[in-house]
Amino acid sequence: LGINLMVTASRFCVRPMQLSRFQPIARGLVRTSAIFPTRSALPMASVPSSLLTNRMAHRWFSSERSTLVVPIPEMGDSISEGTILQLVRKAGDYVDAEEVVAEIETDKVTVEARSPAAGTITAVHVEEGANVLVGAQFFSLAVGLGEPGQGTSAAGPTAAPAPAEAASPPPPKPAAAPAANPATSPAASPASPAPVMEAAAGTRERRVPMTRLRKRIATRLKDAQNTTAMLTTFNEIDMSALTEMRNGYKDAFLKKHDVKLGFMSAFVAASCKALDEQPAVNAVIDGDEILYRDHIDVTIAVSSPKGLVVPVLRDANTMTFAEIEQEIARLGQKAKDGSLSVEDMAGGTFSITNGGVFGSLVSTPIINPPQSAILGMHGIFQRPIAVKGQVVIRPMMYVALTYDHRLIDGREAVTCLKRIKELIEDPTRFLLDV
Repeated sequence: LGINLMVTASRFCVRPMQLSRFQPIARGLVRTSAIFPTRSALPMASVPSSLLTNRMAHRWFSSERSTLVVPIPEMGDSISEGTILQLVRKAGDYVDAEEVVAEIETDKVTVEARSPAAGTITAVHVEEGANVLVGAQFFSLAVGLGEPGQGTSAAGPTAAPAPAEAASPPPPKPAAAPAANPATSPAASPASPAPVMEAAAGTRERRVPMTRLRKRIATRLKDAQNTTAMLTTFNEIDMSALTEMRNGYKDAFLKKHDVKLGFMSAFVAASCKALDEQPAVNAVIDGDEILYRDHIDVTIAVSSPKGLVVPVLRDANTMTFAEIEQEIARLGQKAKDGSLSVEDMAGGTFSITNGGVFGSLVSTPIINPPQSAILGMHGIFQRPIAVKGQVVIRPMMYVALTYDHRLIDGREAVTCLKRIKELIEDPTRFLLDV
C-alpha cells in the first residue's frame, strides 16, 4: 500500500519532501487523506505542469474557475433555429448571471439569450446575422472570472484573442499597396471602391433581407388563402351609446382599476357572447372532423416595431371589462418591448384586429390559422344616418367578419356579427344578458 501511495504521489509530481509523509503507512493514510481529497484523478495532459509544481494537489480537483461552453438556448415548442439579431456582449466582457448576451430572432418571437452564470466571456462562437440551431455552441464563459463594471478590461486573462486583433494591422499594409498603384497605373483607379459607392448612392432601389418574423407572416397568410374558403360579411355600428358610457365612467374606471377604459374590452366581451351563441364560429376543421372548443381564447392582432404579432387573451369569456383591458395593456407593452414569449402567442380560437388605430375605413381581414374567423374593427367617423325617420350625424364604425365558408355558413356568420353589433350599440345588454 505504501508503494502504491508513493507511485500515486510521483504521478502527481509531489515534491520529494512530501514523499516522506507516505513512509509511515499508518500515519500516512491519515495525512494523505488531507493532501489528496477523494475525487477522481485528472489525466496528466489536462493539468498544467506549472500548477502541479506550485500548488497543492487538492486545488486541481476543486478548480475555482471553469470555462463553460454555453449552447443556443431553447426558444419554445416547434422552434429549432433562429437568427442572431444582435450581440449585446462580446468576448472580453463581464456578465452577471441572467444578463442578456444576445437577441435571437425566430419566426415567432425575439428571444433574449442570457448568461447562465456570472463570469467573463472568453469567446463568442456566432456572428450577428448568422442562422443558429438550438443546442449549437453560443459562447464560452469563464465562470467567476472578472468583476462587475470591468467591461472589456476583464479580458486580461483571455489575452489570446487580443494579439489576434493586434496582429490584424498587417492586412492594412496590402491595402496601402493598391493606393500606390494609381500613381503608376491610372487605369487601376476604376477598380477602387469609390465608383462602386457612387453607383450605389445613385440607385433608386435597395434590397434588404426579410426577417424571420416577416417570412413567417408571409407564409402563414398565404397558406390561409390557399387552404380556407374565406368570405367576409360587413355591418356598421353606431358607437354613440358606447362612447357615452366610456366618457361618463372612464375617470372612475381608471381610478379603481388603474387602467384606461377603451373600446376593445367591449368588443372582446361582445365577441365572446356571440361565439358562445354560435359555436361553429369558434370551431375549426381538423382533418375530416370538426373540433368544437368549449373555451374562448381571443387573439388580439398588435402591430409591433418588428411586425405583426398576435398575443392571446386566455379564457376571455370569463374576464370582466377591467381584466380584459389590463391584459391587453400588459401584452401590448410586451409587444412594444419585443419581450413576447411563444406562450403569449400560442393557441387562440378567434381573432380581433383593429385597423381603426391607423385610420382604416373598411377592410377584409385574413383568417389566422388554425382559427376559422376574424373580426375586423375600423375607424370611427361622423356620418349621416337615418334614425327614426330623421337624418342625424352619429359616430359610425364599419365592422367585418371574415370566416371559413367550408365550416361556417352565411347564416351563422351574419348572425354572429349582428349580435356583436347589438351589444355594442346597447351596452346595457351586457348587464341584462339579453
